[in-house]
Amino acid sequence: MLINIENLEKSFKDVKAVNNISFRVKEGELFSFLGVNGAGKSTTINMISGVLIKDSGRIEVCGYDIDTDTEKIKRNIGIVFQNSVLDNKLTAYENLRYRAALYGIHGKDFKTALAESVERFDLNEILRRPLCKLSGGQKRRVDIARALIHKPRLLILDEPTTGLDPKTRITVWSVVERLRKEEGLTVFLTTHYMEEASDSDYVVILDTGKIAAEGTPHELKNKYASDFLKLYNHREEAEKYFSSLGYAIKNERDFTQIELKSTTETIKFFKEMPHIFEDFEVLKGNMDNVFLKVTGKDLQGG
Repeated sequence: MLINIENLEKSFKDVKAVNNISFRVKEGELFSFLGVNGAGKSTTINMISGVLIKDSGRIEVCGYDIDTDTEKIKRNIGIVFQNSVLDNKLTAYENLRYRAALYGIHGKDFKTALAESVERFDLNEILRRPLCKLSGGQKRRVDIARALIHKPRLLILDEPTTGLDPKTRITVWSVVERLRKEEGLTVFLTTHYMEEASDSDYVVILDTGKIAAEGTPHELKNKYASDFLKLYNHREEAEKYFSSLGYAIKNERDFTQIELKSTTETIKFFKEMPHIFEDFEVLKGNMDNVFLKVTGKDLQGG
């Protein structure tokens, strides 16, 4: 295990920000840590990275204990925060050079690391430009390059693609996925984009400092997410039929939506009432449905 968290707790006065949580992250996996603002995600990340001191519990990262080997853990972690930590007055090159220097990367070693960063994130045209002159997407690419300049084993991405255009989001994830496959990089992700969490190997959902649910996306969707049937004709007849069977029905402007227990039920309905299936869709439940069912909250809306 690359990360091992046991009975972790942290309070701020009377607020229990992290309440006795335990989880593990395997080496090389994409691990999603989900929750609305205030759920305890950032507090947990800050304890894992040694920024905050835990009240109790155990934190092991890359085989090191946070209580005795904090500096070794920090050298094995790269973090991309939601709000950039780059210096806007410096160029992209200077930001990367100063970051590398903190890890003792100089001379030829820096040139090699820089060349890799430029190639991975397409930085050549913006390398000598001040950060204040770059777009949000360009800054984010430099941010992630900065976090990876010292070749960490663990990359923590805290809302890495918030506010980015689709093209830059694709670029970011293509690089991250390549590093996972080629170098075994482990990625610890927080995100408001559920399609990103859907690609995870494992997901933990945090709610008011506690773990509310965890599992693979497939396991969570099977356990918490409903499938839906959308019918675009025969509204009145369809409503009567499904109401008589006790199904939850939602009438929208141009369709009737029925919450299913499983998609295979549609076969039975089709046999019994084939004429109401002239125009329909069957939609699988997704991670948005899972999050709403588990926490009662909309992750996008907070």
